[in-house]
Amino acid sequence: MNKRLPKTSLSWPLTLACAVLLSGGITLLALWCQPNALRTVLSGFLRQPLLIVLNALPVGLLVLAGTFLLRNVFFSAAAVNLIVCGLSVANRVKIEVRDEPVFPRDFALLKEAGSAVRSYDIRYPVAAIAAVLVITALLILAGLYANCAPLRLGMQEWAVRVLGTLGSIAVLAGLILTVYASNDLYNSFRTTNPYYIPSVFNELGFPYCFCHQFTTYPVDRPDGFSKSEAAAWETGDVSGQGAEVSVIMVMNEAFSDLTDAPVFTYGAADDPLPNLHALRQDPHALSGSIVVPGFAGGTANTEFDVLTGMQTNALSASTTSSFRVVNRNLDSLFRVFAADGYDTAFLHPGDDWFYNRENVYHWLGAEETRFVDELENLEYKGRWVTDDSLAAQIEDAYAASNAPLFHFTTTIQNHMSYTADKYGADYDYPPLKVSVPLSEEVRTLLEVYIEGARDADAMLGRLHRYFAAQKDPVVLIFWGDHLPYLGDNRLAYAELGLDAAGEDGQRENPFSPYETPYVIWANDAAAAALDWENAVKSLDLPDTVSASFFGAAVLELTGRGDSSPWFAFLNELRREIPVVQKSDYRLVDGEDVTALSTDQDAQIQKWRRWSYYKLCYKDVP
Repeated sequence: MNKRLPKTSLSWPLTLACAVLLSGGITLLALWCQPNALRTVLSGFLRQPLLIVLNALPVGLLVLAGTFLLRNVFFSAAAVNLIVCGLSVANRVKIEVRDEPVFPRDFALLKEAGSAVRSYDIRYPVAAIAAVLVITALLILAGLYANCAPLRLGMQEWAVRVLGTLGSIAVLAGLILTVYASNDLYNSFRTTNPYYIPSVFNELGFPYCFCHQFTTYPVDRPDGFSKSEAAAWETGDVSGQGAEVSVIMVMNEAFSDLTDAPVFTYGAADDPLPNLHALRQDPHALSGSIVVPGFAGGTANTEFDVLTGMQTNALSASTTSSFRVVNRNLDSLFRVFAADGYDTAFLHPGDDWFYNRENVYHWLGAEETRFVDELENLEYKGRWVTDDSLAAQIEDAYAASNAPLFHFTTTIQNHMSYTADKYGADYDYPPLKVSVPLSEEVRTLLEVYIEGARDADAMLGRLHRYFAAQKDPVVLIFWGDHLPYLGDNRLAYAELGLDAAGEDGQRENPFSPYETPYVIWANDAAAAALDWENAVKSLDLPDTVSASFFGAAVLELTGRGDSSPWFAFLNELRREIPVVQKSDYRLVDGEDVTALSTDQDAQIQKWRRWSYYKLCYKDVP
């Protein structure tokens, strides 16, 4: 056979031509391995031809690096084909099984991935796997009979090979940190649904999207982090300490007490928030403000902060999304209550893929998750599931539970945009009552938003009446995930003259853009079970508290403050520094500061390091 097919040394021009052709073929094969039909993907590429370059370029640079290293374009192409197309096949399997693409960070979770594979009924794409393996074998066979001629360029051949390999990798790394990292470029491409990440991967191409993900959703390793030191903090979990009271947590979309500002002139007869105001006066209620991670968005980040006690804003120096960095089991309120024999559930009338909630709530330990496609008898106002029909779902879940219930709901009705047609072209909004002149744009934004706030308040009133009638103990907790988006550059806030319109460092209250109201209320049975007055007094909960401390405070209120050293630590930290928002702090005496004492800073750093350990290393069954 060697006589029939003698080994050939390809010139470098011919080698480079082969590298281009082989890279194009590998890219096409990787795209063919995706869930979408190749014809559909390519038709989209023809409308946005830059995607062709962005998908083929990293493949080409890897082939070139391997060609320099091995001095064989076919061996290099075989290795790249196996890696790139193998990842594309894995991406297809992961999307079909978990509705989530393969991300670069998944390489740090190979152990968890191996365990997860046994938990799913996976249908492997046999044809795609066979095609990848056959083509890899053919490339290896070709490489046995054709290598590259030596390339010296006035220096030792080994030096050229090393420089060529490192140079190709350096160019690829530079592109990943610049071109592929660009969110503006990434968001400029048209997709069917830019919020559905698996669909974006399918439509923009796996190689491009995978490279883009190298620089998205970062998690920074805190200075001074020690894995062994953090592991030593994780001792002493206990269960069975708390009172058996059902806990119903409702995080309402964009709920705020904005209309309490003096600029609004509503009276008792047309108060948009009568139930919130009445409940604040209830002897079995505790109310105040919760400082959430973001302004006018980031719902899932607030969920993460409340449920885990970690803080989204501390995960990275750059912007990140907490639910996009969660990829393993974590400690959460769900697990604490489940350890005490509770039924645990999460409810959201939106799609399960949004913010990757279907997977994240599994990792957080929710025994049951229900999304819009699983809910019956929903009512809509415009295109939004009403808060009232979601209250009915919560009531049904409570009635069906055979054990104490921990139930967490994220609503959706008052989601932006607040355009006049949100609830239908002919919807008649109650008149807006303010004491200052407003632009027509702001007037419309406020009328639509406040209508949603009325419905949210009505939901609170309905749940209060329902649980007040129950004989078994129930604690109801209701708050907003963030303030509403009311025009570019905080337009409505500015026209209303509110503090939240100010720039950082120029506000009377540095936390005003992040404060939403909360109320914690116990029915008569729960008040008796918890010894309400003494429980509230010992809780030491200030008027304003960070979302990251809110869940731990709920655990302490129900007698579970020492359920784990983590939540006990959060409650201790909250008693000294109840509000932490990036570099702004509010101390327990109400003083706002931007610098902490040495001891206080040490506690904050411990919190950061412990969070990093829990997010990246702790093994939670």
